[in-house]
Amino acid sequence: MTATTLAPKARKKQTQDGTPQVAAQRATVAIPSFDELPDSALVRQSQLVRDPKHPTRPAPLPFSPATLWRKVKAGEFPAPLKLGAAITAWKVADVRAWINAQAAA
Repeated sequence: MTATTLAPKARKKQTQDGTPQVAAQRATVAIPSFDELPDSALVRQSQLVRDPKHPTRPAPLPFSPATLWRKVKAGEFPAPLKLGAAITAWKVADVRAWINAQAAA
């Protein structure tokens, strides 16, 4: 690991003239609740199901990521949109329609 890698606290590094410089930390942005999102929004898997890295973050679906993908493959859950090589997202309107259909069944 290099000295310029950020940890929970910013580490000091020296500039070429030897003066200490503090690396800037990333600002964290609050992820809005699923209920607050418009129907036109897109959500990623971590916003739909419980994320082990963020166990206190609320999730609208009561199952694991593996179950989500099993349901997608079986056609029991809306198919996601492929936004890039490693980016997949669902339309909020599609997910809400699926949740309402499950509640009505």
